[in-house]
Amino acid sequence: MAPQPDHSIIAELEDAVRTGSPAERVETLRQVTNLFLHDGARLNEEQVKVFDDVMCLLIARVESRARADFGKRLAPVDFAPRGVIQRLAWDDEIAVAGDVLARSSRLQTSTLVEIARKKGQDHLLAISGRSNLPEAVTDVIIDRGEHRVIKKLATNASARISEAGYSGIVARAGDDDELTEILGLRIDLPIKFLRDLLRRASDAVRARLAAIASPELREEIKRVLQSILGEAGEDTSSARDFGAVEKFIRLKQELNELDDAAVFLFAEAGKFDEVIVSLAVLNDAPTEMMARLLEGPRADLILIPCRSARLNWPSVETILRNRPMPAPINEQSLALAQRDYRKLSMETAQRTVRFWQLHNKIGK
Repeated sequence: MAPQPDHSIIAELEDAVRTGSPAERVETLRQVTNLFLHDGARLNEEQVKVFDDVMCLLIARVESRARADFGKRLAPVDFAPRGVIQRLAWDDEIAVAGDVLARSSRLQTSTLVEIARKKGQDHLLAISGRSNLPEAVTDVIIDRGEHRVIKKLATNASARISEAGYSGIVARAGDDDELTEILGLRIDLPIKFLRDLLRRASDAVRARLAAIASPELREEIKRVLQSILGEAGEDTSSARDFGAVEKFIRLKQELNELDDAAVFLFAEAGKFDEVIVSLAVLNDAPTEMMARLLEGPRADLILIPCRSARLNWPSVETILRNRPMPAPINEQSLALAQRDYRKLSMETAQRTVRFWQLHNKIGK
């Protein structure tokens, strides 16, 4: 039969806690916890309330390490006393509050909202990982959370995010490629926010999203990208005859002379018709498409066919520096391009080039 603690226990414990050593208090808390975990599921509401009072008395008189251990034990317990769970969740020490905030089912939404509004970033981080977070909580987290908190929340697939929340989190993604990818892979991201996210993303990020998304989401991403590319318009370069250059480049290919070194020399000499046709031939892509790409304003798009063609970074850098553009590429953009080029895999680049060929459109 389950023990039926009496309210007189409180008075006895008060005496024991007042006169006992710190070690004795911790041992008392451990014994009470063991007793509750063994029989708590069978206790009625009144009996649980007595345990709640006893535990609240004890945790107020033990050190944070003991409170943290206590929180770890109670956090996954669905019948844990609500009062003591509340106290643990509000603890300033994240070592004490963390497990309860992340796991306890005994915390109400209103409590989580209040803690998210008043506590620091570590508490927000713990809450961000909870299963099935409601919109009322995620709205506060998005409003107050630092980057690490927002990233963890975005990774939490079960968290429910409102339209206002998505608007804020997408706006905060900015130039953060990692957060952009995490958001782009959320199946609950509304289409208008997916469009906004992809419109501002670098092409390297677009390519990675299309490569790693689930089949269903991949098709949605491709439809959005196709729409964005269509909005951007068609040809940005004047139609011209590449016939003679194409014959020359095809001859170099037959002689096994069309390689990274050849493209580097063309770019260094400012022979961009030759660069355009070389990349087209190496990628087995239309020359006109490659011309729109090389002569368009988006430097990040150029990384894709260069990687697919197996060019080394010095050749890519020479292409970016010497392109016939109104303004030369700045050093910051060049550094970002080098970082993205290192991240871009051959498989992703080749898949993206095939995607472009299918739709035969390059965005501005």
